Amino acid sequence: MHSVNPTVADAGTLTGWFKSSYSGGSNGDCLEVADGCAALPVRDSKAGSAGPAAVFSAGGWASFVAAVKDGRLVG
Repeated sequence: MHSVNPTVADAGTLTGWFKSSYSGGSNGDCLEVADGCAALPVRDSKAGSAGPAAVFSAGGWASFVAAVKDGRLVG
């Protein structure tokens, strides 16, 4: 079984970052993802380019998004 590192300490080492279309532009809730990676790196745009990123498998990201949409994760 191949494992994926769950974080990238310096997200600035990855390229192709773009802001999610689901991020709230007016209140600072900005989520960015990096394109072109085997897994899905996700970071908070407010943390800056050298901040950390969480790394999700495609299935893990789909499960996370479904949990948020269903209200199973609350802040």
